[in-house]
Amino acid sequence: MFDPRQAEVVPAQLNLPALSPATWGLESMRQRFLTPPVWVPESLREREWVKSATIPAAVLIAIVIRPEPTVLLTVRSAHLPVHAGQIAFPGGKIDRQDASAVDAALREAQEEIGLHPSCVDVLGALPPFFTGTGFSVTPVVGLVPQRMQLQPNPGEVDQIFEVPLSFLLDPSKHVQQRLEHDGVMRHWYAMPYRQGGSEFYIWGVTASILRNFYHFLSA
Repeated sequence: MFDPRQAEVVPAQLNLPALSPATWGLESMRQRFLTPPVWVPESLREREWVKSATIPAAVLIAIVIRPEPTVLLTVRSAHLPVHAGQIAFPGGKIDRQDASAVDAALREAQEEIGLHPSCVDVLGALPPFFTGTGFSVTPVVGLVPQRMQLQPNPGEVDQIFEVPLSFLLDPSKHVQQRLEHDGVMRHWYAMPYRQGGSEFYIWGVTASILRNFYHFLSA
């Protein structure tokens, strides 16, 4: 299994500031989605993306309403055929019965971690991100209460955990990496997060989406 921790670290090209709590406060985020700023995403596709056809998908950036807000993330099952063991948002392909990307993200979150759609206060969505495996992923942002019932689907999720939003929105905690594979130089961000005695290595598409969320809130 590929271990991104072994890839080369690239020195940061920009020293971006961490966002103040006023910027990522729950009411501030709600107002930002109601009146979106003019902003430019940092990246909307993986650099090695070459496919001409894409599969629509959606993920849920579930922000837990706590004194210090957190984001729900999952460790994908080690038995999955794609991206096994990686850190991800709840989400998946948009099915025919889904009325929208929002409906798909909520359905997938319920299927993967048992989060009932009625518990999610949807704020809005970020621009789709195109993955190197041919998916067009729409990130849906929503607020969820801290008292909620979650149950990971053992066929898809090995673990559910939370990361402080302030950590994810602090560029000093982000690491840029690169690795050449089959003649293609791949670049990605990582956000290594330690909780107790465990390290959760957030990287790739998940980290890119969080970087875009940072730029959306800081615009």
